[in-house]
Amino acid sequence: MGKLQDKTALITGASSGIGARVAQLFADEGADVAVNYPNDSQLENARAVVAEVEKRGRKAVAMQADVSKADETDAMVDQFLSEFGHVDILVNNAGIGLTSMVDEMSVEMWDQMIAVNLRSVFLMTHKVLPHMYAQGHGKIINTASQLAYKGAPGLAHYTASKAAIVSFTRSLSLEIGDRGVNVNCVAPGATTTPILDGMDADILEAIRQTIPRGRFAVVDEIAPTYVFLASAAGDHFVGQCLSPNGGDIFL
Repeated sequence: MGKLQDKTALITGASSGIGARVAQLFADEGADVAVNYPNDSQLENARAVVAEVEKRGRKAVAMQADVSKADETDAMVDQFLSEFGHVDILVNNAGIGLTSMVDEMSVEMWDQMIAVNLRSVFLMTHKVLPHMYAQGHGKIINTASQLAYKGAPGLAHYTASKAAIVSFTRSLSLEIGDRGVNVNCVAPGATTTPILDGMDADILEAIRQTIPRGRFAVVDEIAPTYVFLASAAGDHFVGQCLSPNGGDIFL
């Protein structure tokens, strides 16, 4: 306990799934947390995560923003700094999952996937970095996917967005390595979260069958990786991608 004592963390997509559990584990380790959620449909979930953080004796604030939109990300970071004073940890976790074959995919579906999964990572990082530079330290953790490395039919838009996150993380790490700021990513294997609700059942079953452990992960098997990278124990990890995936793919 205490690995993140008195740190502040802004977690996007934190009203459910991996992000919600990361918020709780960060609080267990002593961090104060902002719980980002995208719209009113997730408000109650966000409030429930805030309540869990507060049960652990830490400060938590629910912050609404569509992180694919620059004006909303800017406003949320400003709100965060007003509430918490400084930002130690940014977790770019917001994401969506939809399935479609490329020849059947609408341009709108492609654009939505890239905007939510990838553009948001740039927007949030772009806004937060100057503050981390000014204080001389910070941790940025991006959520990718093991499918960034292996691909999957019906998920070309999703895998493209996640592969780009891996590449973005590597390039950014070369820019900021001497500024006291670490950036890494986590590439989870298929995990039982609400993001799977929008995916075709046959595609998910095909993915499950390739996993040596024979099942999808649960969030408690993924979230501790974020704690590690956010803590001092992860200080010498720069531009890396850690993949708790049950043996689905070996990086």
